[in-house]
Amino acid sequence: MFERSSKTVVAPADDGLIREQARFVALWERRLSGGRALAETVHARLVELYGEPHRRYHTLEHVRRCLGEFDRAAALMDDPDAVEMALWFHDAIYRSGAADNERRSADLFHGWSAGRADAAFLRRVEDLIMVTTHRGRPTRRDERFIVDIDLSSFGLPWEAFERDGHRIRAECAEIGDEVYYLGQLRFLLSLQGRPTFFLTEFFQRRYERIARDNIHRVIENLRARGHG
Repeated sequence: MFERSSKTVVAPADDGLIREQARFVALWERRLSGGRALAETVHARLVELYGEPHRRYHTLEHVRRCLGEFDRAAALMDDPDAVEMALWFHDAIYRSGAADNERRSADLFHGWSAGRADAAFLRRVEDLIMVTTHRGRPTRRDERFIVDIDLSSFGLPWEAFERDGHRIRAECAEIGDEVYYLGQLRFLLSLQGRPTFFLTEFFQRRYERIARDNIHRVIENLRARGHG
């Protein structure tokens, strides 16, 4: 069962959020039943979740960045609506260090959408949410795209990439440095060990070199500080 909020739903307060709401409502109405009112309620709940006070990186701004990358690549996808819906939900539930964030996010989507679309679409969205755990190497085209979109911030210029790293660290403030940075190093080494960092030719062309340079720099910084 999905989590309902006891708070009063507040209407969007700025033009950007209104446009995002309209985008989400249009997506929902294309693929799911329930009408505009339900779609607006779901969107408001997502905005509330992504605005939780403990979040620093996994916020609505991350979703916006992902949607911007999605818009550039959507024409290359098999089911872009499923990818877009998964992006809206993929970090809806987030607690630092929790192993089931993606599972609970997929369950949240399931709770809102069950019986409102064909089963194949619902399963695709849930599978796409789950692949953002970044465990294993997906083989389906849309799974590769959503993984690349979720990790596209690795292709930012160093200063912006470093700011994102500080925000992620701030979300995990209760985890000690030794444990946190050892886990970070393991994750970065697993990414560095891929034949390519990005899984699609589209994102390889855009960000591969920058992402590899950023990863190398972080790994060297961590090792210089005695981690790993």
